[in-house]
Amino acid sequence: MTSTEITSTDIPDGKDLAYLSGFGNEHTSEAVPGAVPAGRNSPQRAPLGLYAEQLSGTAFTEPRHHNRRSWLYRIRPSAAHPPFRRIANGRLRSAPFTQAEPDPNRLRWSPLPLPQEPADFVDGLVTVGGNGDVLRREGIGIHWYAANRSMDERVFSSSDGELLIVPERGRLLLRTEFGVLAAGPGHVALVPRGVRFRVELPDGEARGYVCENYGQPFRLPDLGPIGANGLANARDFMAPVAAYEDREEPVEVVNKFGGNLWAAEYGHSPLDVVGWHGNLVPYVYDLRRFNVLGSVSYDHPDPSIYTVLTSPSDTPGLANADFVVFAPRWLVGEDTFRPPYFHRNVMSEFMGLVEGAYDAKAEGFVPGGASLHNMMSAHGPDRTTFDRASAAELVPQKVDDGLAFMFETRWPVVATPEALGAEHLQQDYDGVWRGLERHFRP
Repeated sequence: MTSTEITSTDIPDGKDLAYLSGFGNEHTSEAVPGAVPAGRNSPQRAPLGLYAEQLSGTAFTEPRHHNRRSWLYRIRPSAAHPPFRRIANGRLRSAPFTQAEPDPNRLRWSPLPLPQEPADFVDGLVTVGGNGDVLRREGIGIHWYAANRSMDERVFSSSDGELLIVPERGRLLLRTEFGVLAAGPGHVALVPRGVRFRVELPDGEARGYVCENYGQPFRLPDLGPIGANGLANARDFMAPVAAYEDREEPVEVVNKFGGNLWAAEYGHSPLDVVGWHGNLVPYVYDLRRFNVLGSVSYDHPDPSIYTVLTSPSDTPGLANADFVVFAPRWLVGEDTFRPPYFHRNVMSEFMGLVEGAYDAKAEGFVPGGASLHNMMSAHGPDRTTFDRASAAELVPQKVDDGLAFMFETRWPVVATPEALGAEHLQQDYDGVWRGLERHFRP
């Protein structure tokens, strides 16, 4: 598929963008016809005077069905840059998280306040916590972002992991090496490890969540007995068409590497890919297209049935990270307590709310807020929800007033001192279960 060069005036809100459809597909895109060579990847002279460059997201020898790589045809090779220098990390942290002890307590936060001073996407990253080790490429980092200005003359990438961005407030325009993506509340954007991008804010401010996946790249989960269809459909993941910047002016390129931020001053924009082909690409996905499956007889299904993407570990079925969405759906179970049941889980759960309300929490959990239930921390519906659900008439019910999600991970999430000491940390979260009365009368 071909496209023309896109400038900032062409797509102020992302409505006119074209996309390529399909998760994991082998795509080809050219901003100028003939930019991608035919029949080979690295000819003696690349077309149009461009440089050929491969971007590998997996090891060369990983199985074909897991292997991810793309060939980029760019104005200058990525190797043409000056040395990087360390810069301040701000409120961004990385694994291993050793500044605080692992905490078994249930934690909940109100929304992260929007910045009072100018802050772009990178400035506005605040780490909640995480697990694993960036240098061993395992585990995750969990961040909030809150920004009020676009990344003018600045580009960012993370060598530590791919970035799953979940907007809660305000739209994002992501200008990547592969082209341009638009994502707003109700969408997620997935930027592969090492891919450079700029975040622009069509609405002037934005807030949301980020899962930085240090482990194996996210993929669609196996469907098992579900069959060939359901959950997130591969065709609903949209990759950008090629769109390059030909800018001969200073650009600060910020790279997250080994848990720290590094920067270099380029004399040109690194978003200068004129054509590309491959299966390592950024995506945007509309969560409202998730094909929800559920019980049509009795009992509340386990939340794993709502998995959108998974980052597997070496143990089958034990995810390094799962991304789960609680999208609008029908509840029809007979003789069933319909909200999520009380439980303790070997996995650790970080939840966020994009819009509306979550059906297990009657109050206190609002859009932009978050909760953390670590390994074996007992949790479930609050008292108000329990009382209502226990007495409700069990007619078919449409749950369509909220959109919540979960980052689930195999290891406990160690919160940062910043998150544990934040003013928006709710101090009496345990109180939501206070008053759950004894009903047993032998």
